[in-house]
Amino acid sequence: MARQKGMKSIADNRKAFHDYFILETVEAGIVLAGTEVKSLRAGKMNLKDSYVQVKDGEMWLIGAHISPYEQGNRENKDPIRTRKLLMHKREIIRFYSTVKQDGLTIVPTKCYFKDGRAKIELGLAKGKKNFDKRDVEADREAKRKIDRSLKSARRGDID
Repeated sequence: MARQKGMKSIADNRKAFHDYFILETVEAGIVLAGTEVKSLRAGKMNLKDSYVQVKDGEMWLIGAHISPYEQGNRENKDPIRTRKLLMHKREIIRFYSTVKQDGLTIVPTKCYFKDGRAKIELGLAKGKKNFDKRDVEADREAKRKIDRSLKSARRGDID
C-alpha cells in the first residue's frame, strides 16, 4: 500500500486555546497500537482534558481519549492509556527546562496524519486568568460587530 502524502487533521483541542496562551508549538510523533491507528483514521480522538508530562527524560501524553476500534477485538487498548511521544532528546530537555523554570505547561493542540504517520502538535502554554478570557471574548465580539456593520454598509443597508 502506498504511503499517503499531505496532512489530514484528526482532532483539535479548542479548549486549550480558550484556557491557555500558546507561546510556542512543536511537532511530535506518537506511539500507537494498530487498532488505535485505525480509530484515528476514522477521526475518533478527543484531546479535551489531555496534557503532557516529562518522566525520566521521556514525554508522555496523558488523558487523550482514542475510542476503541469497532472491528477490533481483544487487540483494542484502554482508550485513555498513557502514550509515549517521540521527540529528540534536546527538544525534550529544552521544553522541560522551560516548563520547570517559568511555571508553564505542555498541552496537545492538534493531532493529524502527516505523510501517513500520526503526529501531535504540542504547545508550550501559560494559563489564562478569568479576566484574560473576558478580554479575549470582548475583542472577538467587537470584531464581529465591526464585520457585521461593514457587511451591511457594503450592501447599502446603513443603520
